[in-house]
Amino acid sequence: QVQLVESGGGLVQTGGSLRLSCAASGRTSSNDAMGWFRQAPGKAREFVARITRSAGRTVYADSMKGRFTISRDNAVNTVYLQMSSLEPEDTAVYRCAFWTLGGLNGAPAYWGQGTQVTVSS
Repeated sequence: QVQLVESGGGLVQTGGSLRLSCAASGRTSSNDAMGWFRQAPGKAREFVARITRSAGRTVYADSMKGRFTISRDNAVNTVYLQMSSLEPEDTAVYRCAFWTLGGLNGAPAYWGQGTQVTVSS
């Protein structure tokens, strides 16, 4: 089992920045990649970004490129999402995701509880 704990959400004004963190514990050696999804009220869950454990290879949703940066610190099993130039449309619950080895082509195996990000206009 893997546990994921997110932090760093909050209220920010349009154009502001936030950094989210997600710390993994448990069977972290099974990790292939970690990343983020988000879900706004009344909308479907949306992929944000992902980063692999070994090579640090990143993938972003097109709408996040240039504004969001994902990174990780394998020493502390933590992934970060630096968000800048935030817009009200970025308001959502952001959830951390964990893919196990060999599972990159499928859905994440583990999820965090989520952290609320609210961008005021």
